[in-house]
Amino acid sequence: MKNKSFLNHDTPLLVSMVQAETPDRIKELMTLSLAEGAEAFGMQFCRLKPEYRTPEVYRDLLSFSELPTYVTNYRYAHNEGKSDGELADGLLFLADCGATLCDVMGDLFDRQDDELARDSEAIKKQMKIIDELHAKGVEVLMSSHVFKFTPAERVLEIALEQKRRGADICKIVTGADTMEEQIENLRIMNLLKEKLGAPFLFLAGGECHISRRIGGTLGNCMSLCVHEHDEFATKAQPLLRDMKIITELMENN
Repeated sequence: MKNKSFLNHDTPLLVSMVQAETPDRIKELMTLSLAEGAEAFGMQFCRLKPEYRTPEVYRDLLSFSELPTYVTNYRYAHNEGKSDGELADGLLFLADCGATLCDVMGDLFDRQDDELARDSEAIKKQMKIIDELHAKGVEVLMSSHVFKFTPAERVLEIALEQKRRGADICKIVTGADTMEEQIENLRIMNLLKEKLGAPFLFLAGGECHISRRIGGTLGNCMSLCVHEHDEFATKAQPLLRDMKIITELMENN
């Protein structure tokens, strides 16, 4: 597994996303995912209850498997009410505890509807955090959750700006509610592959989200999956066992 890295893999990684309020449940989901062929984990620490936010718990969870681990520290769940500075410090803390890849929100320090900061001082702060994460040996993904259909030119603009700010992986989540929008999103994915010059993760919500199933074949550097659709899982993320079958069928054909 290339020294616990999310970069430079020959095929997109099957990432089991884990959201739970307790360490025991996180470990349970990881164990079940390992049996189903997970190749990496995504731990959304925004869900973890405050009493478990300790170095000991973080290190234990981040060393639970030999697979690379992607961490988020978003504004929702048990992070509600925290400042963006506190969320950024949380990412640095997770980096020290063994995270492989840290997700820096694209609108960190300057909240925007499309999750891409405009304020110049906020952007400088983002770039400083990314530099600090890199100095700790951690890879960085920058995410912008737009959650609505977005024209190709704007998607590419967002991705290029994320790359300029220092992200190793650019993540954009848009939407598609019609077949026309879904087909356009597949074209956008090819545009990113041709023009971005960096690993990316382009996803869509809404009624039409086939990109979550075949995106790895078209250029995404990873596929975000879940072991099961429990109360905390992101419903748009496909089941890991289904994605493994889809991936194998696409690779074999």
